[in-house]
Amino acid sequence: MIASDIDRIDHSVLYTTDMDATAATYEALGFTLSPLSMHLGSDRPGGERRPMGAGNRCALFGRTYLELLGLFGDGSADPWNVRPLIEQYEGLHGYSFGCAGIEAAEQRLRAAGLSSSGVLPLQRDVPTPGGVATARFQAVHLDRALTPEGLIHVAHHLTPELIHQPRHLEHANGATGLHSVLLVVDDADLEDTVARYALILDTEPAAEGPLRVLPLPLGRVEIVAVSAFRAMLPGEPVPVLPYMAGQTVTVRDVRAARELVEGNGFSTGDLPGGFHVGAAQARGAALAFLEG
Repeated sequence: MIASDIDRIDHSVLYTTDMDATAATYEALGFTLSPLSMHLGSDRPGGERRPMGAGNRCALFGRTYLELLGLFGDGSADPWNVRPLIEQYEGLHGYSFGCAGIEAAEQRLRAAGLSSSGVLPLQRDVPTPGGVATARFQAVHLDRALTPEGLIHVAHHLTPELIHQPRHLEHANGATGLHSVLLVVDDADLEDTVARYALILDTEPAAEGPLRVLPLPLGRVEIVAVSAFRAMLPGEPVPVLPYMAGQTVTVRDVRAARELVEGNGFSTGDLPGGFHVGAAQARGAALAFLEG
């Protein structure tokens, strides 16, 4: 295998049909969000870029970010077939893994039988202090039949300076990065799912209590059996299996972050080294805060 073509969780993707309400929630949680930016893309290599029926606002940290992806229009523009996912529930439905070289990632994933998308173009216009500019990306999508939990892709930023603009990187809650994402699976599917992500990410899994952890140079994927998840976060919903149940951000001062979050009306629960806000309050996915 080609080593280390994937080096981070680039971003998580939380789907919503009410961008205004979702953005207001994440701002109240202490995040600075980028302005709304609408996507243009293609469902095949070299294809014409066209509206995707989606736009985002993001909490940006310099190399990683949280993406709030709003679905717009009547659904006729949906080239990546994401609307069936949100019909199950609104919340996390995607992970994007970052890489420095998209061709190496595409070749490895194709050879492993994990992807047949080729390298796909994507772009969106973003406001900058000097005017509107076009941010450009390349992506390789994992075959959906192999990722029932959601839309998984590997992304290469061609213009990262347009995304991680300094004016968007400071957050009232002190957030500094996307630490991890949490995937819940049926107990019988745990080992197969861990093996699949080990192949996708080209990394060795490790056990941490009930969690199976797949580390990257920046960030990690955590996978847990549903029986253990119910004990970890009692009362959290499990609308489907597999289920992208939550994500964790690092903050400079976890006590200050908790005071801000609770001061803005959110209930919180204790976690080792931090705290969390449940999926019902965080628009469909539990959100944890750890100092780091």
